[in-house]
Amino acid sequence: MLVILQYGNLPVVQIVQLRCEIPVQPKKTKKMKKGTIILLAVGALLLLMMFNGCGSYNSMVSKQEAVSQGWSQVENVYQRRMDLIPNLVNTVKGVANFEQKTLTDVIQARANASSIKVDASKLSPDQISKFQASQGELSQALGRLMVVAEQYPQLKATQNFLELQSQLEGTENRIAVERQKFNEVVMDYNSYVRKFPQVIYAGMFGFDKKGYFEATAGAEKAPEVQF
Repeated sequence: MLVILQYGNLPVVQIVQLRCEIPVQPKKTKKMKKGTIILLAVGALLLLMMFNGCGSYNSMVSKQEAVSQGWSQVENVYQRRMDLIPNLVNTVKGVANFEQKTLTDVIQARANASSIKVDASKLSPDQISKFQASQGELSQALGRLMVVAEQYPQLKATQNFLELQSQLEGTENRIAVERQKFNEVVMDYNSYVRKFPQVIYAGMFGFDKKGYFEATAGAEKAPEVQF
């Protein structure tokens, strides 16, 4: 800065250096607010749950469809047995002195089994248990009929009876096979929906536990028939 001073009649020039200091502002550190961090974390968690939930839901649907298909096969083989019984009963009726109580038991057991309706969309343990109980009674009645039939040589010599007997035996084998397959897909489904985190989505979307066939007590014993 240039300063002119008067000294007597002579001007004096003096350069005066001024020191100007400009205050330096401290650098601002950008800090993310705590609320924003929490919001982002919650959003990321919800996004993860959404993708995981979609995968779990699709898997549960696939496994449920496998259960429904397995039940359809079970119903088919049981219905096949139901269809054979009337012809079997009519054939046995043609034999003189055949036990009427044995025939009546088969007819009644078939009627009871036919009255049990199972909701294929639910297949709850209670429904499967009632269905199995009614079909078990029918199996026992048919077993007694076959034992009684052994006492009638003229019946065993009837071609129609032999054919029905063979078809019934084949159907019983198919029932055992389809029940086993059904149990396998049900157990796979049940174990999946009970695991974490699928159990959360199963409760949200109504994927309930399914029933399956249990081993019948005393099924390994032949039916007893008293004459």
